[in-house]
Amino acid sequence: MNQDSYRDMLSEIKSFHKKHKFSENGGEEMIYRVSLMAEELGEISACVTKGKQKNELAEECADLLILLMGTAISADFDLNQAFWDKMEKLEGRKSRMIDGRVRVSEFRGVDSK
Repeated sequence: MNQDSYRDMLSEIKSFHKKHKFSENGGEEMIYRVSLMAEELGEISACVTKGKQKNELAEECADLLILLMGTAISADFDLNQAFWDKMEKLEGRKSRMIDGRVRVSEFRGVDSK
């Protein structure tokens, strides 16, 4: 197994879903998955705001990544391709400073400054 391979990561998560019978037991239901991702974002936020160790933040980010990849499995879309498609769009966007922080967005309906 190549620990840097998206395919290997996806395969591991598919095995995890199968082992725990996610598709038969509600684990692949989208509203449920979104609530789990929101919960993970809260845990990531707590790590940052409470100044927890880097390894704790890394673990919570890994939880979110696993959930995101599992959501792609559950919803049957190619997250890897979606990533590269989105990066191509982002590369064409301009950045703007907003409240002292860089932001890269489409900035629809906003005059350029």
